Amino acid sequence: MDAPAAARAAFDAWNAELATNALDADPHFRALLARYGRDTESPHRFGALVSGELDALARETNRDENLPRLGRYDGSGNRTEQVLFHPGYHRMGKLAYATGLMGNYATPGRELDTLAHLYLLGQDGEAGHTCPWACTAGLIKILQAARADGSSAPGDVSPAMAEAWLARLYDPDYDTHFHGSQFLTEVQGGSDVGANAVVSRLDGDRWRITGEKWFCSVADAHLFLVTARPEGAREGTAGLGAYAVPRFKADGTPNDFRIRRLKYKLGTRSMASAEIDFEGAEGWRVGDFRRTVEIVLNTSRLYNAVVASGMLQRAWREAEGYARHRGAFGRPIKDFAVIRNILARLWTEACAARASTFWLADMADRVATGRAAAAEPGALRMLVNLNKIWTALTCPAGVRDAIEVLGGNGAIEDFSALPRLLRDSIVVEAWEGGHGVLCAQLLRDSQRLGLHAAMFAVLEAQLGDLAAIRARWDAVIARPESEASWYFRQVVEDLRVVVQSRLLSLETDPRVVAAGAHLGAYGARGYDPLADGDLPARVRALLA
Repeated sequence: MDAPAAARAAFDAWNAELATNALDADPHFRALLARYGRDTESPHRFGALVSGELDALARETNRDENLPRLGRYDGSGNRTEQVLFHPGYHRMGKLAYATGLMGNYATPGRELDTLAHLYLLGQDGEAGHTCPWACTAGLIKILQAARADGSSAPGDVSPAMAEAWLARLYDPDYDTHFHGSQFLTEVQGGSDVGANAVVSRLDGDRWRITGEKWFCSVADAHLFLVTARPEGAREGTAGLGAYAVPRFKADGTPNDFRIRRLKYKLGTRSMASAEIDFEGAEGWRVGDFRRTVEIVLNTSRLYNAVVASGMLQRAWREAEGYARHRGAFGRPIKDFAVIRNILARLWTEACAARASTFWLADMADRVATGRAAAAEPGALRMLVNLNKIWTALTCPAGVRDAIEVLGGNGAIEDFSALPRLLRDSIVVEAWEGGHGVLCAQLLRDSQRLGLHAAMFAVLEAQLGDLAAIRARWDAVIARPESEASWYFRQVVEDLRVVVQSRLLSLETDPRVVAAGAHLGAYGARGYDPLADGDLPARVRALLA
């Protein structure tokens, strides 16, 4: 076999390994599912799809020529406001929703089962469907809360209406299933939701929504959650309301909205985002605005971290397998110290993201079923936001590390999934709040609500003494908010290393425990690699 043929044979062997069932290739994730008492039968079936047909479909639907298109009218000139997808997008939906992952929400305490499937699909990037899953899950929780409220006020979602919509949102049949979306952002607002200008007007037993939304992901959804300000309501966030707006009216015609254009994005490209004008669209109020937004954000931020964890795992698999099969200078590139260091960091960060994210997912299920410790609900609000920052920071860095291992091949779109994952990972950083927005919320929640006390109580009960990092946190939040904002993010990032390394140290797999030790070493404040004599031994243990 000549040299070019041998190189191509090595590529083929590498790709054959990547086709291995994603769950079979992930012993740490299997151990986490066992720890939290979750079944692996459905995730195992889905893992085969993720590494096979779904992976191929994700590649195909992300090509420029296959991206979503706007179809505002049918052949007879009737207004439809449709989003037209490549057939592969719908094939992915049929395979994914058939797992029943949204039906899990009908039973409290089963979100982690859904997130297990999300984590696996995240290994194919956003894939056009993970964002719709997050939006649908958030809308399910909002309608469940509205049903429990049992309001009969004019214009409010009734329990019967909520029940009917929930049945469609739970539906595992993609052809009859409803999926949800959340339209909060306006061109002048962004993270400043209180600046929103879309208006709602009560019209008999429903509201009419009028105005422009600037960034509407899942523009093809069947049911929109839309924020709007009732006529005459006060300015700022306190005056806003939240409404469920169906895509179609009861007579089957499109509701009164128009899709202005689809967004041409860096990442999450096969999922349709749009600018939408509401022109008196009918909707129904879904309850307290603050509660609604908190449900949406907490759900999406947990989903965000799960997808980031999946992408880190895929980056690890791509890079580690390539390094074993790719030769240079007469030996596999995995033998070179520079590559081994990158792989050790990649494995460590993938383990760390999984450990903290599914630890929180299990806590969220306990909170949802009333089984949580007293401090856990308050701690969860803080930790979900922290973990979103931590995973959103490490995910793009990990994908870039993997691209470095592949060298020039890492930039080729049809050579590996990594270019697509890099684009999606950048969107993960902005999805449901950038790092600065989340740090500001964490700082306010600490200074005004004292929620950091609950957080540290939970952390110390499970992870041991955290006096040093607690003292630094307390010292920063003791300053005026305007001054503390300069320093707070560093404490947030330092806490990541402490929490994730301690979580990994509690595992039983020696390689996972070694990952905790490695993170605790190189992630420590003031780390000096020249003084780290244990580095080669740790890397050897990680890559054994």
